Amino acid sequence: MAILHVSGLSILRGRTVILDDINWTVEARQHWVVLGANGSGKTSLLSALTGYLTPSSGTIQLFDETFGETDWRELRKRVGMVSSSIRQLIHEEDMALDVVVSGKDAMIGSWGKVSVVERKRGLALLKQIECDALVERPWAVLSQGERQRVLIGRALMAEPALLILDEPCAGLDPVARERFLDFVQRLGARKNSPTLVLVTHHVEEIMPAFSHVLMLKEGRVFTAGKKVEVLHTANFSGLFDERIRLAKVSGRYALHFHGRSSKVI
Repeated sequence: MAILHVSGLSILRGRTVILDDINWTVEARQHWVVLGANGSGKTSLLSALTGYLTPSSGTIQLFDETFGETDWRELRKRVGMVSSSIRQLIHEEDMALDVVVSGKDAMIGSWGKVSVVERKRGLALLKQIECDALVERPWAVLSQGERQRVLIGRALMAEPALLILDEPCAGLDPVARERFLDFVQRLGARKNSPTLVLVTHHVEEIMPAFSHVLMLKEGRVFTAGKKVEVLHTANFSGLFDERIRLAKVSGRYALHFHGRSSKVI
């Protein structure tokens, strides 16, 4: 079953081509990474998938529902999203449990009385995301890593079939990033995990749980497929227009520039 199917997707604004003939299918039980340099179209693709950017041509299907033929606001509730834009909207006084429970309606902040069932599920999710000690802790004092986990709990509250992580490690220090990535690995390895889509331009964030990779370049699909077939030196050299060597150690990746002192990007 296809969780997501994009066919011939193009987005133009005036004479500027933002996305050009994007074709992409995400099947159930696949976990994808979307890779590309800044300006490659990653953010625009996400905006189109979540109904915030209208396609100029092509089709987008989520769970066999087609964009423009169904209420995308309702369909969006089945897509969990973790991004910096959401993180910035959370009120500093909101408790971690309140933030998680607010995800039931994909809303920011608490609206109406929280039912016993909702509170119980929120507590269970805080335990699942390994943040049960944060129940009564306000957003203002949470670390960046804790905030990202709580946002994942919020996204899971509505039991989404698809969970999009939009550059979730931005702003995390190296230790917090590794802890967060270890958590993402554990989440993706679970049998009942939603389909994950990680958007990044850092190859070291690609954990073993991810099975497929979509590479974007200048608004087009550079290549896409199984991780073992896509992640190799030639593709990265072409993607970034640099002489790059891809290294893999213990299931993790790093990029090094040729002819310079080793530099990981």
